[in-house]
Amino acid sequence: MSSVDLGKLLEESGAVLRGHFVLTSGRHSDVYFEKFRVLEQPEVLSALCAEIVDRFRGEFDIVAGPTTGGIIIAYEVAKQSGTRALYIETEDGIKRARRGATIDAGARVLVVDDVLTTGLSVQETATAVEAMGGRVVGIGVLIDRSDTTLQLPAEVFAAYRVQARSFPPDEVPDWLAGIPVAKPGTRAQ
Repeated sequence: MSSVDLGKLLEESGAVLRGHFVLTSGRHSDVYFEKFRVLEQPEVLSALCAEIVDRFRGEFDIVAGPTTGGIIIAYEVAKQSGTRALYIETEDGIKRARRGATIDAGARVLVVDDVLTTGLSVQETATAVEAMGGRVVGIGVLIDRSDTTLQLPAEVFAAYRVQARSFPPDEVPDWLAGIPVAKPGTRAQ
């Protein structure tokens, strides 16, 4: 699947929303990606995950993804690569592996997620993996909408990259501030 096809799919499926949004990171944007419109379509998600698998093939032993969308992606990437999936959840405000999950010391871990904006979710996931003794060897995301160069612990690969601006809460431009705010997403605001 090419980026052009994915861009068209995102628009036609209702995954691209326009307005004034507070993102899960707390930043404001005039564009929001409702990744569940993609996650609802297994054949499309499978094709996107195949791109991530192809990029990192043979470089990882375990795939780790954060709740919520990252878990679905971790499962599919692990399935396609014949590796194990690890799910990182939030407990007491901290991302960690729960339910007795373990990582062998030095295991090579690919961190995956749905949408990359500030990198907070993948950074928290990488920190959890490293605290368990794993070594993050790459980061794979469905959509990279980051508007700055992020300092992350490994190379980032995105199945789809789009330019989308976001603003800190105290720097929202007047043209955006005049639009009613919506707060989609999964991270507590």
